Amino acid sequence: MRVVSNTSPISNLAIIGRLELLKRRYGVVRIPPAVSLELSALSFPAAKAQITAALAEGWVVAEKDSPPSPELPFPLDAGETEAIGLALATRADVLLMDERRGREAAGPAIRFNYQWRAGRTASRPADWDASQSA
Repeated sequence: MRVVSNTSPISNLAIIGRLELLKRRYGVVRIPPAVSLELSALSFPAAKAQITAALAEGWVVAEKDSPPSPELPFPLDAGETEAIGLALATRADVLLMDERRGREAAGPAIRFNYQWRAGRTASRPADWDASQSA
């Protein structure tokens, strides 16, 4: 399963000491450079240590190159924009994004169905055809 995350799902789980939930649920989680930069600025030392460990263990993967910028209906911050772009570029099965505006912008671009899980995630419907994606 291909999974891409925005900053907040990772930082918030790390802050409450539950980052491992992502590993158990998804295995590998990819993040774009802007998300990596935002996570490096986190002001919670214990959370930052968990994220650093996850990166070192290789189950959180920080992409080196920024993905192509997606066409979105309105501007978002760099982390959200790059997360959507990475999800498109990798044809991700799951995009972890808790911000409403980000989910609203991603919906038309990625054609995700929104579901409640341990927070909100966007996942492709079972009958989604990748060849129809722009």
